[in-house]
Amino acid sequence: MPTRPQIKIPATYMRGGTSKGVFFKLSDLPARAQSPGPARDKLLLRVIGSPDPYGKQIDGMGAATSSTSKTVILSKSTQPDHDVDYLFGQVSIDKPFVDWSGNCGNLSAAVGPFAISNGLVDASRIPKNGVAVVRIWQANIQKTIISHVPITDGQVQETGDFELDGVTFPAAEVQLEFMDPAAEEPGGDEGGAMFPTGNLIDDLDVPGVGVLKATMITAGIPTIFVNADAIGYKGTELQDAINGDAKALAMFETIRAHGAMKMGLIKSLDEAQKRQHTPKIAFVAPPTSYVSSSGKPVNADDIDLVVRAMSMGKLHHAMMGTAAVAIGAAAAIPGTLVNIAAGGANNEKAKSAVRFGHPSGTLRVGAEAVQENGEWVVKKAVMSRSARVLMEGFVRVPEDAF
Repeated sequence: MPTRPQIKIPATYMRGGTSKGVFFKLSDLPARAQSPGPARDKLLLRVIGSPDPYGKQIDGMGAATSSTSKTVILSKSTQPDHDVDYLFGQVSIDKPFVDWSGNCGNLSAAVGPFAISNGLVDASRIPKNGVAVVRIWQANIQKTIISHVPITDGQVQETGDFELDGVTFPAAEVQLEFMDPAAEEPGGDEGGAMFPTGNLIDDLDVPGVGVLKATMITAGIPTIFVNADAIGYKGTELQDAINGDAKALAMFETIRAHGAMKMGLIKSLDEAQKRQHTPKIAFVAPPTSYVSSSGKPVNADDIDLVVRAMSMGKLHHAMMGTAAVAIGAAAAIPGTLVNIAAGGANNEKAKSAVRFGHPSGTLRVGAEAVQENGEWVVKKAVMSRSARVLMEGFVRVPEDAF
């Protein structure tokens, strides 16, 4: 039987925040994968090692979690006043599809450093020493991200003393500004882009679960927030408490699917299976002390609330960056479940920043919210992450794989 050789494609394996992914320059991809479509999806699936019925991604670059089954394609920007176009693909682990419906906030931290190091940012915009401001066009959600990348001797600085819970080693701080993060979804109900239903809190009727109070927001990434105690949790759970519980995972997926319907993101419940990346579902509770997954105590006095979020059907080990933007935006708006959990019910004020507890520790996120014509608008959300090149060179895939 004749066999086809492997081809090699220039690529960089990077950590961004608490995620890892394979980064490509668009121009380095094979010609038939430079445009959206089945060839591109098949290529990325093969690079990552999906679909894998064993759930391990042994024959690819993925590491069998939603945080590590990710791909990024970058190119010089086609948009005015932007440096780089950023396209994110969330690769399913056990199914043959790539979800292009949302952004990855964590890997957003690696976009600026990659773009600078790979010649996608004009040299005149990069200082000899200081901070380079990279203007990113997030192509999935049609939004702007401003990345502040530290530069030393004309090169991206990756090492430093910035510590991020969920990442073992310190690195250089990369500050991200998510501009106008509310994403208007096609097919959403009238009532404002940020709240597709027009309500800060909805009654979400979920068969087998009951009627849940829910805040459904599209800032950062479409997210459904529910109260932890309404679904039998405290908000301090770690991964083992949920990810090994098939009944719990099915419940979360049912809530997510019905929330997606109510938000107008899908037209039938069956569509949720092909849209695993969005929306996210998260549960919140007032500040509570607990011990993080690393054994580090988290004191209730040091946080504003606790949040746990599901990603690709599993409890996330820390917090997705885009979900953190949703948390910051919802906390900034009086009357949402997130704002109430953070103490907003007592003072009825917007919170310009919150520090929340997640399974790996804590994270601070800020948001600027104002009312315009009676509607809440979030101008931007700000948070700090870090990024680092782990490996660079080539990935190899069989020539007939895509």
